[in-house]
Amino acid sequence: MAKKVVIVGGHGQVSLRLARLIGPSNEVISLIRDPSHAAEITEASAKPLLLSLEDAPVADLSVAFEGAEVVYFSAGAGGKGGPERTRKVDYEGALKVFDAIEAVQGSKPRLILVSAVDVRDLNKVPDYYTEEDLAVSKRMWSAIPVYMQSKYDADKNLIQRTAFKWTILRPGGLNNNPGSGTASIGKTHITQSISRDDVAKCLALLLNREDAAGLAIDIVGGDDPIELALEATIRKRESSWIG
Repeated sequence: MAKKVVIVGGHGQVSLRLARLIGPSNEVISLIRDPSHAAEITEASAKPLLLSLEDAPVADLSVAFEGAEVVYFSAGAGGKGGPERTRKVDYEGALKVFDAIEAVQGSKPRLILVSAVDVRDLNKVPDYYTEEDLAVSKRMWSAIPVYMQSKYDADKNLIQRTAFKWTILRPGGLNNNPGSGTASIGKTHITQSISRDDVAKCLALLLNREDAAGLAIDIVGGDDPIELALEATIRKRESSWIG
């Protein structure tokens, strides 16, 4: 059954791939801040809506979410604008979306948030991490500390929200290789990068997985069919969040 879906950060590389997957059979609205991106959004089978996450008030976002069944948050500063803008988009922007969903009158959309692997309290180490995982973790937190901290703070805030249902998808390092249709999902090692195609495929599958509510799901490169690996993770209620 067709759903009304809103993608926040609609011009991102993963978002465009996601729109191509779900747009033909759903009503997809992609939020953009640059009108020159509208044509690409339309080509990806979505409807562009000019609404800046950074500048729009919560009330305007809430109006955009009215009637939607699912909101995807896949926005990010992408390293542009320095630490201040990263914090504004990846943390403050995320909280603004949470608040906007809470402000929707009547039925509230479910949120699917794109975060990142190893977003955690650094004083708590997953018991399945190897020395190689820890080395990757150290490199990530050293290279992009503001991004990682912003994602952690946003996720930590979301975990406390009860007014709407949410799922967090936490991809590993991203690449532009053609999608393989396979991945490692759930409590997994974080050493392998993953194709943006495969992340978009998992996000598309989550559109109809209300039973994934309350889970933080890691996804990295691997050999398991994405549908089966996601199904197993949801069935086991396997969350990777460490707060």
